[in-house]
Formats: sequence, structure tokens, C-alpha cells
Amino acid sequence: MPPPSVPWIMVPVMSRWPEHPIVQAPMAGGPSTPELAAAVSDAGGLGFLAAGYKTPEAMRADITATRRLTSRPFGMNVFMPSLEEPDPSAVAAYRDRLAPEAARLGVAPGTPADRDDAYDAKIADLLADPPPFVGFTFGCPAPDVIRAFQERGTAVVVTVTTAAEARLASAADALCLQGSEAGGHRGSFTNTSDDPVPLRALLREVSAFTRQPLIAAGGLATASHVAEVLALGAVAAQIGTAFVRCPESGANPVHKAALADPRFTSTALTRAFSGRPARGLVNRFLTEHSAHAPAAYPDVHYVTSPLRRAAAAQGDPEGLNLWAGESYRQATETPAAVLVARLTP
Repeated sequence: MPPPSVPWIMVPVMSRWPEHPIVQAPMAGGPSTPELAAAVSDAGGLGFLAAGYKTPEAMRADITATRRLTSRPFGMNVFMPSLEEPDPSAVAAYRDRLAPEAARLGVAPGTPADRDDAYDAKIADLLADPPPFVGFTFGCPAPDVIRAFQERGTAVVVTVTTAAEARLASAADALCLQGSEAGGHRGSFTNTSDDPVPLRALLREVSAFTRQPLIAAGGLATASHVAEVLALGAVAAQIGTAFVRCPESGANPVHKAALADPRFTSTALTRAFSGRPARGLVNRFLTEHSAHAPAAYPDVHYVTSPLRRAAAAQGDPEGLNLWAGESYRQATETPAAVLVARLTP
């Protein structure tokens, strides 16, 4: 349990806070499986599932499967709908640019489709039978949605990347502060260019004006990292990349292997794979296409999806989105329960 001085999450769910200050990051696209979330929760951390890119039915199936595997609390994360209108001509030009890449892989570039990730249907499903925690990325839900979850005893966690976003999410039960070091997509409320804030600076800035519980995320991969952010005022550390190589993770084997491959020596933020800034290992696709990718999410995600699937199937790490935080070298093939114990200060 957190120290008595920490105003953690609302009285109805305080007893559900895990033994250890370790939150397994929700990682859309495969890594966050029921097996991983359950293993983390059973080990005394807080496991999280990811609804992003899934149908409401698949989301519910993950919740059901996780409940079969553990009686401990866990969470489900939802992507907020993309509100910005993309430039269709820029998306079409990028699709044309990727045509030779697609031909080499034996596929065709994808076509943009729905942009809301079935948000309304997912919220309706979750409100009908919610898990103990629900998280939101790419924005903050409407106040009535937050209240509806709170009235059901579910704690709402909103990912923020700036102090301004933190102020907009003041109704949430907790904030996940995502620093610039984090792997995968930046959880910013807009898809405009920004100046990413490092985690430690973000923690200091936000803790100065709110008593909301703060979960620190971004480049955290060791017990000393966790101890450091706790000392800066966080109540927990959210960790993603370190769990990617766990046997319970559903990450593609190509992705898992790349995290330990000496050919990949750095990470960078890129829009090349999805149209939104995301941190991944620097590979050929990222290097060749980042400068040309428009700020169009999830349109670019749809365009590159067939290429990424083909690259994974062909074992080609140079054509795949290899999401990774700055401490990716710390990721090992360790069972999730063992990793939770190692991460706990």
C-alpha cells in the first residue's frame, strides 16, 4: 500500500492498489496480453491491457481472459479518438512513396479507415462491466465519462505529456506522466509538433501544482530508476519496454530479438509508422521515411499496417516499428513476476 500521506485514487479502490509500485504499461498492438497483465498483478504490481486497435469484442475477451487468470486488480487502456483532420493529399503522397517498399514485401499499402478506434462502443462496454482501473491515452475523456467510471468504483488514469495537459485532466483519479524517454507513442492530447519534456522535469513541474497521484513513465527499467521517481513524488513507475521480452508478452519475436540486437544502437521519435510521434529503435524504415511522414494519425497507421505485418512475417526488423524506450538494453527474457520483484526498490 502507498504511504498514508499519499492521496491515492479514491476511497472505493484504495484497497485495490498493488503491493509494489510497479505498473505494467498498456502496449497496444500485441505486447499487452492477459497472461502478462495477470502475471504482473499476481506478482504484486498492476497489470494493464490495451484496447487500442482492437474491436470492442476483442477488448472484452481480454478482460474475461484476465479475470480467469487472476483475482487481482488490473486495468484497461483506451485510445481517445483522433480529432484532427488530416491532409488527404499528404497521406496519399506518403502512400505513393511507400509503394516500392510495399512491392518489395509483396503487399500493397493500406487505405485509411475509421479514425475513432470504436471509442463509444468501448466506453459503453467498459461501463457495463469495468475493471478496477481504466486508462486513457491521446486525450482526456469528457467529465461525464470520468464520473461514470468513478461512480462504478473504477479509478480513471489519464496519460499526460505536459503540465498543460495535466491541468486539463484534473478530474482524473491519477495521472500517468509520460516523459520524452518513453517507448512507443507519445500520449499527447494533440498531434502537433511539440518539445518533448523529460520525465524528471515533468514530475517536478506537475507535482508543484497537483495532489493527484502521479505515475511516472519513460525510460524506467531498473529498481534504481523506480526509487528515483518515487523520491521525486511519484506513487508508482509505469514500465513498458522492460516487459516486452517477457515470455508472457505478445510482442512479435522480431521485435523481442531486436531489443537485444547489437545492430540497433539508438532510439528516435518518428511519425513514419503511424503518423503520430512514437519512440522506436532506429532502423532503415525509420531513417528513410521519417522526414516524409505527415502528422496524420491513424491514417498513416492504416497505410503502413500491411507493410509492418509483412516485415514481421518475413523476419525483417528493418521494416518494422520496433517501439522502445531509451533504456531498452535493460529488457531481458525474464518472467514477468521475476521482473516485478527486480524492479521493486
